[in-house]
Amino acid sequence: MTEVKRRYPDAPVVSVGAVVVHQGRVLLAQRGHPPSEGLWTFPGGVVELGETLEEAAEREVWEECRIRVRAVRPFTTVTRIFRDASGRVEYHYVIVDMLAEWMNGELQASSDIRQSGWFSAEDMDALPLTPGVSELAKRALEEAF
Repeated sequence: MTEVKRRYPDAPVVSVGAVVVHQGRVLLAQRGHPPSEGLWTFPGGVVELGETLEEAAEREVWEECRIRVRAVRPFTTVTRIFRDASGRVEYHYVIVDMLAEWMNGELQASSDIRQSGWFSAEDMDALPLTPGVSELAKRALEEAF
């Protein structure tokens, strides 16, 4: 499998985020690597060649959090562009956030995250989040299953 060039890419990188709702809480992961290192966001990552959005979201949650989820449908699409000091595009992600439901398992941080957890709308207010996550998470809590 060919590795996607994430830093200083030749084209935008298609990625997924998993907006997992379970028992009135949303799953968030603290990123362990740039970009957004240390910030909390939805678990996710790059879509691999031959993989559907659903498969990618489910795989990424398993790799990062060690739980099984079922990706239900696209929830929103976000573009994240990070430029270096000279203005050159260092990272460019097009992220399809997939609404997903918890199936089974207990959270265990692994892969490229520092930690993960289930958060209520109020809990999120105290976290350093990536842009837009709080609003999307609160909308997901209102619309979820």
